[in-house]
Formats: sequence, structure tokens, C-alpha cells
Amino acid sequence: MTTVGAPLRIVIADDQASVREGLVLLLGALPGIDVVGAAADGKQALALVAEHRPDAILLDLHMPVLGGIETTRRLAAEHPHVAVVILTTYADDESVLGALRAGARSYLTKDADRADIASALQAAAGGLSVLDARVQAALVAAATSAAPAAQAAPSGAVEVPGLPTPPDGLTQREAEILALIAQGLTNPEIAAGLFLSNHTVKTHISRIFAKTGSRDRVAAIGYARRHNIG
Repeated sequence: MTTVGAPLRIVIADDQASVREGLVLLLGALPGIDVVGAAADGKQALALVAEHRPDAILLDLHMPVLGGIETTRRLAAEHPHVAVVILTTYADDESVLGALRAGARSYLTKDADRADIASALQAAAGGLSVLDARVQAALVAAATSAAPAAQAAPSGAVEVPGLPTPPDGLTQREAEILALIAQGLTNPEIAAGLFLSNHTVKTHISRIFAKTGSRDRVAAIGYARRHNIG
């Protein structure tokens, strides 16, 4: 933890150079913050943290070489004194829960202004958590949808008549998305309904196609109907 009166020493990690450099300039210009390093990926971030031992790190979620969640997990294990604040465009429940479970203390989206980011960094370094409104909404939605399933079905099951567990290695989320595809929903409609990003939905659909042996949505819908999904 930072000494009283001393500036908060932070590392910034983001794979987009323009974003990274902008954050360095914006946050470095604020009183009470000292940016001691900037990384383009998780591996660089770990090296900078080991070298400078900052109070906090501002970490993007999706980066090359080593992603934000795995970087957070290693930081929590190797540098537990460093407060991890996620700053990303992703506010879906899987990203949020993955980061928090890995050890992130706070989670912001990139529409946060520099004052909000600075406050979150200061709070995290002081042992507090900050979640912006979109992130809180995603968590509430995840908790709300999970509660009935936990009461009515076995762990990991999808609430579909005659289908206690998803077939062919499908996860609960993948089966849920497959059911929505079978109902005729588009990717943006699925993303909005499940509080996921379009990118996350596309990733899930790619995995669904691979696991079900489907070449396209028509084949996936046929699979869903054969297995009573949706």
C-alpha cells in the first residue's frame, strides 16, 4: 500500500498503443499519480510489476501473449500487494466474473473518464472495490438468471425439457446461446439479451459450431432441434 502523502505508483497495460499512450498522458498529469511503466501485453505487465513494485495496475482484459485474466491470476499469486483494476470495453458477465475470480479488485469500462479511473485506482490500492454501472448490471443479470437454474436443475445443467445436461461438451452458456439461435435471434439480439459483447457471442457461436459439427446457423438449428434445445 502506498505511503500516506506519497503518489500512487501505477503500471498501465493495454495492447492498443494509442489507448496506452493516452492513459499514460491523462493519468500521469493528475496530481497524486505516478505512472511508472506501460506494457503492451500481460507478459510485459508482469515484468514491469516485478521491476517497479507499483501500488496498482490498470489492466486491459484482451491482450496478446498473455491475456488480462491470466495476468490478473498471476499477479494475485506473485504480487498480492498490487491492486488490479480492469479497464476494458467488455462488460459481459463472463468477462467480469472471470476477472474478479482471478483477483481483480475493480472493473471499469473504457467509457470511464480519467477522474473515475484515478478514483478507482486509489480506492483499489486502499483495499476497496469499484464496479461501474454496466458491470453491476451484468452481475445482477448473471445472478438473476443463475438463481432459478440452481434451484431447478443440477449444477451445469441447462433448463431445457428432456435435456438435463448439454450434449457434446457444450457449456451451459453455449447451450443457452444455441437455444436463442434456434429461436431465430441474431447475434446483436443475443448479445443484448444476455449482456454480452458481440465479440463474445461470435466466440461462443464458433465453439458451438465446432462442438456440434455445424457448418452454419442452419445446421446448428437442426442440431438444436434434434437435441431439444430451444
